[in-house]
This record gives sequence, C-alpha cells and structure tokens, in this order.
Amino acid sequence: MNARYEQLDQWIDAHFDEQVRFLQALVQVPTDTPPGNNAPHAERTAELLATMGYTAEKHAVPDAEVKAYGLQSITNLIVRRSFVPGGPVIALNAHGDVVPPGEGWTHGPYSGEVVDGKLYGRAAAVSKSDFASYTFALRALESLNAPLRGGVELHFTYDEEFGGELGPGWLLKQGLTKPDLLLAAGFSYQVVTAHNGCLQMEVTVHGKMAHAAIPDTGVDALQGAVAILNALYAQNTEYKKITSRVEGITHPYLNVGRIEGGTNTNVVPGKVALKLDRRMIPEEDPVAVEASIRELIAQAAATYPGITVEIKRLLLARALNPLPGNKPLVDALQRHGSAVFGEAIPTSGTPLYTDVRLYGEQGIPAAIYGAGPRTVLQSNAKRADEHLVLDDLRRATKVVARSLYDLLQA
Repeated sequence: MNARYEQLDQWIDAHFDEQVRFLQALVQVPTDTPPGNNAPHAERTAELLATMGYTAEKHAVPDAEVKAYGLQSITNLIVRRSFVPGGPVIALNAHGDVVPPGEGWTHGPYSGEVVDGKLYGRAAAVSKSDFASYTFALRALESLNAPLRGGVELHFTYDEEFGGELGPGWLLKQGLTKPDLLLAAGFSYQVVTAHNGCLQMEVTVHGKMAHAAIPDTGVDALQGAVAILNALYAQNTEYKKITSRVEGITHPYLNVGRIEGGTNTNVVPGKVALKLDRRMIPEEDPVAVEASIRELIAQAAATYPGITVEIKRLLLARALNPLPGNKPLVDALQRHGSAVFGEAIPTSGTPLYTDVRLYGEQGIPAAIYGAGPRTVLQSNAKRADEHLVLDDLRRATKVVARSLYDLLQA
C-alpha cells in the first residue's frame, strides 16, 4: 500500500471515536424541515468546527427570502482550506436539513445513540454523516503535512428538502463559491454520477359549495378533482414504457402526495387542492414535461363542467447528467472504494433528485459519494430508526481522504 494512504487510514482510525462524537453532536440538534429553523444547527456546527481549528464562514440567507420560501431560518456554512496554487478546488457538500422524525422510533430520533455498531437518529445517514466524513477526511489530509496544490471547501447547507435554491443554489448565485470539482453526500457502495429531475405542482380545483341535501345547486370540486387524478395516474402506465439509459434509473413516475379540501361532511366541496410530484429521467426535457401535464389537466377538467383550475409550479429540479470533467474524481473514488471495501464500487444513477444538479448547472463536474449503506431503504432514511453503520462511516472517510490526496498531491 502507498505509504501516504496508510498514514491517512491510520489517522482516521486513531480519531474515529472523536468523529463519532462529532456526528452524535450534529444529530442531537434537530433540523426538522418543515418548520425549517436551521440556523441553530449551523451555529452549533461552526462551534464544533472551531474546536478543530476550522473557521466556518456563516452565510445567512435574508429572513424575507427564507420566510417567503416557507422556512424559518437558513445559515449556510463554507470552510475553505487553500494549498499551493495550481491544483483544483474541490468542494464537499452535505445538507443538514431533514424531514421530521415521525412515529415508531425505538431509539430517540435526536439521541445519536450507538447500539451494535450503528448510530441512530434523524439525519444520521442522510446526510449529517457526511458532515463527519468530509470534515475528518480533510483533517486526515492535512495531517500528512504533504505538498498539496489547490484547495478544499466544505459546504454545509440547509435547503435540500425544499429544493436547494437557498442552500447551494444561493451560495452559487451570490458568487460565494465556484469550485472546480464537487463531491456531494451519498452512500458508500456506489459512485452516483446522474440523478432524476423532479417537477412538483399544486393543482387547485374550484367548484361551488352547496348543501348536500340540494347538491344540484353546487359544483362538486372533488368530483372534478377525481377526473383530473384519474387522468394523471393513467400516465404512469405510459411512463413505464419509457426506459432510461442510465444504470440505476428506470422510468418516469407521477405521485400525488397530498390532497385537501371541502368544509364539512354535509357540504358539497367547493375547493380541492392536490400536490403532485413528477420524477423526470435524465433524458427528458423538463419544459416539455410541464407543458404536457398542464395540457393533460386542462383536458381532464374540461370533462367536468363548472369547475375551474389553477396550477402553480412548486419546484423544478433538473436532472443531473454527468459532465466529462468528473472522471478524475470518479476514478479516484472507485479505485479507493474498491481497495477499502474489498469489492467493486460501480457508477450508477439514482431516482432521487439532489442539490448536485445546482452545481452541474454551473458547469461544475460532480460525483455523489459518502457514508451509508447500499440503499436508502437500508438506512431507514425518512423513516423511523434511521441509522448509520459506523464501519461504513470509517471506511467512506478513508475513501474520500485518499481521493482528495490523489487529486491534490503536488
């Protein structure tokens, strides 16, 4: 084994208990989004980083923007470490915001409890784990005191659950960062280079309220919504006929995740609102997808006289397609992943959408890799008892540290 890789591995092993305590401290500060009061977690993260000798720049998104977005507070963090000029600047991005814990936990969702080699808590796997893997990979790299060129930036952001526009998107638009390469939070057994896009829309169906005893005096918005829902769901049969060429991504899909409306049991509903989520494979054109859904809704609404429909776009997250410049990063991650884990680490796409697309839209080549299991399902992410296998954290940190060394060595 290369002596430098061995030194990195040994440093990570020697400081692993400290790394676990760091992750526990991050899990113990809630970042439920909604409501999205995430500035306190950024403050705590900055305090912890300061004990390691890192100064975290605190970039608070203006309150008016945050509240208009439906959240309470966002402070994004950047840590910059510069080496000798002449090499790439590599950004490492993980997000701290996370969905609320929900019910059914057998370990406290903010406990950071360690049982049988697993650390439990909301965001333990997605993606506070990579606050820890990336921070300690950078510390291991610096412990070498080796000649390095370029730099590393840690981007710890707080808007992935709502689309990233006030997380990485805001940092990029403000001109606060423009790295040459990006590595973003992921799992340990694959290097992800592409992901789906996502279109979210709110559809409000207006009818006319009436007493249920005299329904003919009203227009039932719910029945109109049913006609629209049937038309939307029928599309999933058509979507299954479309296959992506990207390994790990199958076909488009449409889901209606929320419906609300009506005023009482004995009243014909005058208003019904539904929220839909349309996953787009990398080969699709988001503009064409949105236009087709709007046309489909209009056609379905026309079959139920008397209703009117409002359509509002909530989110348009474009798919990530791999940029050619990501090859050195991907090759390094695969090479060291294979060595550390003792198995091939493939490249693939993911049906999720992530903040990485925002870097890709700025022409920044990227890959997704970090601490975690083979699948989202195994981690219980967004479910009760989310957890991280600590050995995956240890090994992923070694893979990232070795890869940084390869890319930055003078």
